[in-house]
Amino acid sequence: MSPNPTLQIISNETKSSIDQMKVVTPSIYASIFAQFAKEHNTEIDDEHEVATNLLQVECSNLTTLQTEASKSAQQLTDSTTKAIQAIKHKDEVGLTQVLKETQALKKEIEKLKEAVYKDELTRVYNRKWLNDNFLDEKTQLLDKSGVLAIIDLNYFKQVNDTHGHIIGDKVLIFIANQLRLTRFDVVRYGGDEFIVMFDTSKTPKHTLDVLNHIREDVVSKKLKAHDTKFTVSFSIGAVNFTKGDNLASIIELADKNMYEDKLQIKKRVTGI
Repeated sequence: MSPNPTLQIISNETKSSIDQMKVVTPSIYASIFAQFAKEHNTEIDDEHEVATNLLQVECSNLTTLQTEASKSAQQLTDSTTKAIQAIKHKDEVGLTQVLKETQALKKEIEKLKEAVYKDELTRVYNRKWLNDNFLDEKTQLLDKSGVLAIIDLNYFKQVNDTHGHIIGDKVLIFIANQLRLTRFDVVRYGGDEFIVMFDTSKTPKHTLDVLNHIREDVVSKKLKAHDTKFTVSFSIGAVNFTKGDNLASIIELADKNMYEDKLQIKKRVTGI
């Protein structure tokens, strides 16, 4: 069973509204959720049943991933055993077969990685990918150096309120694709927040120049929703990071820089 689309919208709105809150208690979350549910004329008659259905969907997805991962691991074991035997007996036909199996297995593993590491909507990386690829497994500190840039959409709630969440989702996909033009790793960090991880060949100034160029191109475009057109913009914050830094602290610094930029860009772009 798929989750109710309206409930997904309400959940996204709730998560977006509490994203900047330092502390969120269950009662605060429930109150905000109920407010958005009322705006959508939705009543949660049987919350237990809804929660059970959602849990079943998530468990089903996890079970599928686990099954596929186990299957791939077994295939890898079998192929390795065949390869060892083929090498021992100088069996070229056997080695050719192992090569074909390994190539097919590689494709399956890539599909699994995409399911685990890609944001379902925008198809850029998710937080899990960021943590698994940039944090040391033992210390949970950054194990690389570079520049982290955070991107936050301006007036995104206004887009959703004016044109609806389907258009809002299309805007997120559009921005994600524009950020791909940097040719560096793009992560959807939150509802309408993205992170771009630049390597040590770039400085914060250079990353800002690159992203500002993309932003100016985005602002110059008129996006269409039904019979109306609107403008999208975003704010940028960038900061250097070095191996051993705390990721949360780096993001907080980039966030501060981004809010300074937001004050300036909102003086020029005053809405959608």
